[in-house]
Amino acid sequence: MLRCDGSRGSFTPGPGRDRLESSSRAAQLAAMLGLGALAVCALVPVVIQLGLASPMGGFKAFMLGNLLALAALVTGMIGVWSTRVAAGRSGRGRALIGLAAGLLIIGLAVSANISAGFPPRINDITTDTEDPPTFQAARTLDANRGRDLSYPGESFASLQRSAYPDLAPIEVSRSPAKAFDDVRRVAAELGWEITAEDTDAGTIEATDTSRVFRFIDDISIRIRPSPSGARIDMRSKSRDGQGDIGANAARIRAFRKAIDD
Repeated sequence: MLRCDGSRGSFTPGPGRDRLESSSRAAQLAAMLGLGALAVCALVPVVIQLGLASPMGGFKAFMLGNLLALAALVTGMIGVWSTRVAAGRSGRGRALIGLAAGLLIIGLAVSANISAGFPPRINDITTDTEDPPTFQAARTLDANRGRDLSYPGESFASLQRSAYPDLAPIEVSRSPAKAFDDVRRVAAELGWEITAEDTDAGTIEATDTSRVFRFIDDISIRIRPSPSGARIDMRSKSRDGQGDIGANAARIRAFRKAIDD
């Protein structure tokens, strides 16, 4: 730099430049990951509702959002540490943004699993694991072509008995015909779509669609005479995924409560 007397001096960066160069990269990355995770997790359900993505495709994108949130949580903690006073780096606010976003999303995911009791990775639940209701009409649906709708057997049954010991055949003190009518009524009240019914066989099949991801699960209900009046067995099976986060068991419990009321 040329001085007034003609001599040259050195250039000294201003404090703003020092601050920029000492900004924590981890904090910057945490903010980007956190905001990206929030955007993905918020937009995926909207995209699914608009029919722009399949339920499974949207769910995979949502899980990607959760991974971004986990990365934001980790980098956010690193960012908070790297922007402590002793380190002399800026970016604490960005680090906290990433940390907060990660905590929010991961916290909600953990809370959902805790509420469901950390269910096993099974997606076919029934009140009768030895002789579960079968799917007949569901096999003819276009969406189920190529799918195996047979019950998985003891591999699922043993896990179900451990996770959901309360699920058992539903005994009601009413005639099978009355129980059949009540099942149809309850199915409508719960928002299910009945796909087939056979009064002679005492069977009703239906589907239920989840609100957020629009997953469609198949339902089969069987009504038989019993000493107390009628015995009702139900089976609820997810079409997609390996686990259901307890959704099928919750559906059976909701049905049981409605039938008993």
